[in-house]
Amino acid sequence: MENQYFTSDGLNVKNRAFLLGDSVKVSFFVRKGRLIMDEECYFFLMASMRKMRMNIPLSYTLEFFQTLFQKEIIEGEGIQNGIINFQVFRNNDGSTLAKSSVSYFYEVTEMDDVLAVYQRPQELDLIKEINVNNNLLSNIRVHCPENIYGGIYAQENDLDDVILLNPNKRIARTTSGNLLFLEGDVIKVPKQTEGAYISPLMENFVTFLHKNNLADIQEHEIIAFESQKAEEILMISEEKGIFSVGKIRNKTFENTRFLELVEGWKKSFDQ
Repeated sequence: MENQYFTSDGLNVKNRAFLLGDSVKVSFFVRKGRLIMDEECYFFLMASMRKMRMNIPLSYTLEFFQTLFQKEIIEGEGIQNGIINFQVFRNNDGSTLAKSSVSYFYEVTEMDDVLAVYQRPQELDLIKEINVNNNLLSNIRVHCPENIYGGIYAQENDLDDVILLNPNKRIARTTSGNLLFLEGDVIKVPKQTEGAYISPLMENFVTFLHKNNLADIQEHEIIAFESQKAEEILMISEEKGIFSVGKIRNKTFENTRFLELVEGWKKSFDQ
């Protein structure tokens, strides 16, 4: 179930998000009737808007978003568990683009538990005819035609998602999220300088693992072939949730240990 919310009666077709993709998007998370990781998500939104040279309203405080989501979504709609995909776009009303005001739009996808791993393992494959950049804007969720192309490619080839490489032919991310590769007691994560997304959800997870000495977290430059060496692979998507990867080409993967690690992480939010 999805619910959509606008700052006005609807999206003006002349706005810059529609015409130029001039917007940024982050996710907020509702679990058991309360916001979780809201501070991390808020600061990611502020950082994303600054990178896009957006005029941040003084009203955009952490308390503003906490009140907005609590009143409109948790209490107003009775949503207890879900992902809020929040998009800020620039208006055409300033003397310069940097001085133009902003508006927002968000939609909510309900689910049983935002921290649960989806039951059906995902099938992925590498896509080589396109790649993603690894610059300042590659790490935030902005308009990305590579994601659209990759999503269509996945659908046409009966895949759940595709792995995108950077110009150096190393693993960056998928169209919707980041990948974590488990080998022994080591979890390898592509560096943000490789084109991986900044992900408050993933950062919270790996911080939990590190603090509790449950795994050795390492940022790496990962060549495409190394995906075949992993014992287990987890995909964490801010906008869709958490998935285990069951197959890449002819290689299949287990998911037992990642499921145990995620289960321990989930329990930490109930303490």
